[in-house]
Amino acid sequence: MAPMESFYITTPIYYVNDRPHIGHAYTSVACDVLARFMRLSGREVKFLTGTDEHGQKVEKSAAAAGEAPKAFVDRVSQHFRDLTITMNISNDDFIRTTDPRHIKGAQGLWKKMQENGHIYLGSYAGWYAVRDEAFYQESELVDGKAPTGAEVEWVEEPSYFFKLSAFADKLLAFYEAHPDFIMPQSRRNEVVSFVKGGLKDLSISRTTFKWGIPVPGDEKHIMYVWLDALANYLSAVGYPDENAPEYKKFWPANLHMVGKDILRFHAVYWPAFLMAADLPCAKRVFAHGWWTIEGEKMSKSLGNVIAPADLVAQYGLDQTRYFLMREVPFGNDGNFSRDRMASVINSELANTIGNLVQRSLSMIHKNCDGLVPDAQGVARDELDLAFLAKAQVTDKATPREVATRYYDCRFHDILADILSIASEANIYIDTKAPWKQKKLDEKLMQATLYHLAEAIRCIAIMLQPFMPGAAAKILVTLGYDESRAKAGIPFAELAPEYALKPGTKLLPPEPLFPKIEV
Repeated sequence: MAPMESFYITTPIYYVNDRPHIGHAYTSVACDVLARFMRLSGREVKFLTGTDEHGQKVEKSAAAAGEAPKAFVDRVSQHFRDLTITMNISNDDFIRTTDPRHIKGAQGLWKKMQENGHIYLGSYAGWYAVRDEAFYQESELVDGKAPTGAEVEWVEEPSYFFKLSAFADKLLAFYEAHPDFIMPQSRRNEVVSFVKGGLKDLSISRTTFKWGIPVPGDEKHIMYVWLDALANYLSAVGYPDENAPEYKKFWPANLHMVGKDILRFHAVYWPAFLMAADLPCAKRVFAHGWWTIEGEKMSKSLGNVIAPADLVAQYGLDQTRYFLMREVPFGNDGNFSRDRMASVINSELANTIGNLVQRSLSMIHKNCDGLVPDAQGVARDELDLAFLAKAQVTDKATPREVATRYYDCRFHDILADILSIASEANIYIDTKAPWKQKKLDEKLMQATLYHLAEAIRCIAIMLQPFMPGAAAKILVTLGYDESRAKAGIPFAELAPEYALKPGTKLLPPEPLFPKIEV
């Protein structure tokens, strides 16, 4: 048997200066949707998330909390582990930059870059934003602040430098050879423009504070937090041992998911570091947009930071996952509104999908003794054929086309298509009127109800990456083994040969999506 194709996907490792908010949940759910789809498509997946625990900002946050840095990061990192449970994230690994394996990997990357002649000792003098843990040129400042709005301070200290300036042409050639490396395409232009504008050598060590990974061979310096952090994608698969089984299987990573504010680090610095260490670059970096909250920028000072657990408690887990992936085309900025979230849940989940499942399966229980009806021997008319062609998506889209849509993070469009199938099913049931067919020809009624049940089966399988809990509940109601439904039904089983078998015992349907008061 040929080995399964691998797929390595990562969230950014989250900075532990505070608790997780809706933005962290957004990134994690997007990665989770992709990871679940790839597993259900037969690929061997490594899905990595974790926490970034070094740097001046963490050191200051720990001091403000009256804690030692390690005790502080131990406590705050746990909140991000809890996020994976709260949002039902299926990560295979959780890395911390204080882990011994990570320290070994980050120092190994430094040594390789240094051996190859890309690091030298000098002195840094320039602007630094503690909030961003980033260096900025004078020309980048806006009204005396970083482009992100962060306060900057003048820093002068001895520093090791990475010869970033030597990699401009190599980076531009790489972008040209790999046009889909930076997604969405709108972000690619800004990165290319930045590199064409000229690159300066990058300060990659600090001496004015101590909370970080020591520079190999010179422990007066600690590694620049972004070099430390980016190395997590390698250390998690066993680097610096390039013969480690996971390294050989999963590197280079298929996709790094990041917010647009850290795209430069991932699309400029990271590939340059990898080139300097003679390592393959990741295949894609996808930079998603930001959320405003009720039309305002999210900030602690405004008191509008939303905790993911609060959304789940108020609206439900799968409903929250659905809304985050449905509301905004992925890659764009979006606005979170509680009224809008309630409206989407009521319209799309309760009225369209939930109502379809409830009314169709209730009719089967009432009229077919709770067994999957038999459509055999009943000729399909044009409406039946058109409806089934819509429901069984494998008839109109190849698995490769479906996978491309996921890999391109077109979650909004994918959910729109699934919702369209549910809407068509509701139109179909109203047009066919099985309650009237029963009086005329019970076999016609059974055929209609069978087609509806089969459409619901396909909808449930397609919803699994987005709403695994609700999808499993539908599949169990349709007669699937509970443990198998919770583990996930492969997407290959959308094919007609896996259709529901007449006579299969169904469970009584239960309400899936309670309506939310607006």
